[in-house]
Formats: sequence, C-alpha cells, structure tokens
Amino acid sequence: MRNFTIYLTGILLLFLTQIFAQETFESRAKVIASKIESITKEEKAALKEEVEAVNIQLEKKKITQEQADQKKQELASTRAKNIETRVALVQDELKDLVQEKVDGKIKEQDSSRTWVFHFDNKKHKQKNLDGERRTTSQFVFAFGLNNLATDKSIAHSDYRFWGSHFYEWGFTYNTRILKNDNLLHAKYGLSLMYNNLRPTENRYFKETGNQTNLEVSATHLNDSRFRNVYVVLPAHLEFDFTKKKQKDDKTIFRTHKSFRVGLGGYVGANIKSKQILKYEDEDGNNVKQKTKGDFNVNDFIYGASAYIGYREVSLYAKYDISPLFANNAVDQNNVSFGLRFDFN
Repeated sequence: MRNFTIYLTGILLLFLTQIFAQETFESRAKVIASKIESITKEEKAALKEEVEAVNIQLEKKKITQEQADQKKQELASTRAKNIETRVALVQDELKDLVQEKVDGKIKEQDSSRTWVFHFDNKKHKQKNLDGERRTTSQFVFAFGLNNLATDKSIAHSDYRFWGSHFYEWGFTYNTRILKNDNLLHAKYGLSLMYNNLRPTENRYFKETGNQTNLEVSATHLNDSRFRNVYVVLPAHLEFDFTKKKQKDDKTIFRTHKSFRVGLGGYVGANIKSKQILKYEDEDGNNVKQKTKGDFNVNDFIYGASAYIGYREVSLYAKYDISPLFANNAVDQNNVSFGLRFDFN
C-alpha cells in the first residue's frame, strides 16, 4: 500500500509538472485580471471606511459640513490615484504578456488535449493526444464615438459628437458550443473600457450634493473632457459563418475567417473618473486642470452590446443599461458606436 501511494504521488507530481511547465497565455491573463479586481475592491473598501469615519466626525460636530465634504473629496482623490497607480503596474504586466504572445513565447490553452497514462510494475509514461481545439483566445481592441442618451435618445445631445469617443482593449476566449457545428460560439473575457465625453457650449461637470450636472464656465475653455474607466467582463453569443474544411479525412473547424455576428453584454466596475479642463489664465498661461473623484458616477456598470463584421474587423455598438450618474434627477445612459478588432 505504501509503495502504491508513493507511485501514485509520483504520477501526480509528473502530471502537475507538465501543466505548470507550459504556463499558458490564458492562465496568466486570469491572474492579471484577478489582480485588477482585487485592487479595485481593496481601495473602494478602504475609501468606504474613511468616509464613514468622516461622517462620524460630522455627527459629533467635530467638523463642519464644508470640512467634511472637503475631506471626502480629498480621500476619493487619493484612493482614485492609488487605483490608477496600482492598476498601471498591472497593465505593464499585461503589455509584457501580450508582447510575449506576439513573439510566440507562450502557448495557448488546448481545451481538447487529453493525457493518457500507461502503467506497469516498474515504469510509466504519458502520451499526449492532440485533438481539435474548441477554445481559442483573442486580443480585442475597439474605438469609436461616445455619447450620453437622454430618454434613450442622443438627438439633442449636450456633448460633441466627434469630440467624444471611447476605446476598449482586452482579451477573450472563444469556445465552440456544438461539437460538430461551427455556427455557435461562446465569447467571454476581460476588458478595460474608456468612455470620454466633451460637453458643448463651454460647459463642465459640477457636483452639487448627490447631483452632477453641466454648468457654464466663467472662463473660456479650450477643452472640457470627462473620462470614466471601467474593468468589464463581456460575454457574447457569437454566430461564426466560417465554413469547416476537410484535411486528411479530418474535419477542421476554423474561426474568424468569414462573417461573424455577436450578441450579448457586459458587467463591470468603475475604477476611475476624471475631468480635464484646458484654458488660459489671466496672464495668458496655458492651464491644464485635472480633477479626480467619484462625481456621483455609478460604481458598477452593465449593458448590452453587439457586433457584426468580417474576419477580424466588426462594427461595434454598446449601450449602458445602468445610468452614468447614480442619483441624478434625469437618467442618462452611455452609448458607443465604432470599430472592433479581434486578433487571434
């Protein structure tokens, strides 16, 4: 019994060695995604505790309402900076990972790979049976126009159509759902989403209590931009019309070689809100003012998205079902339209 246990342990160690010796692109991307999620949760939890402490001081009348608001703004700015700094370090890891993948230094996960072990009384060996891969991975990049819909319409928008934009980048898995048919695929992954708004008529966003509204600036603004950054988990049902092919009496299922349609959505969390104003001061100096805070923006985001295209390139549309601001009297929802690239 003891010899059998040692023997079995050796087999398991060999199996684990084979797995971890070939660290995959997918496994490392998951680790990086987990780091980003942990950073956001840690900083927001810490901010919540700090704000509660300020509220206690206010209730005990140790500070005034004005002092409390100032402290909360400073705390939110500090935590936003912490998230930005810490996520930037993780983004460097992500860039290095992408470069390694481009250079061919990382193997992709093969979801259909089967390991078969043969045993006898003295030795064992393993055989790698490579089957057809049903799961692949892609690097995704998208960009285009961005705006806010009021009552589900952007007909009379308060934001510049060509000046407001979005961009998104991340990674996805693509899994063929049916064993012997290439039409249906589950597409899911992790993305960073940047939504930018540029107000019209020399306006900027101003917080008043729990409301955030546009106000006309007393100073002429050369630029007024409001940016929100999100970590999102997109998921789509993809219809891929790529035809299967026969090679050496074997059916090969390819992806991203013909027309594709994706229908789905996304959920995620806001990790940064920032307003950038550019203007000339009284002395004629160019000033660039950056203000970071929560701006009463919803902490969480969810929405619907779809794309239609050919091979790697698609037309891409997104609509946030959750309103941009948490407590505004009138709900406004972010809407985006642009181009999407899925690189195998």
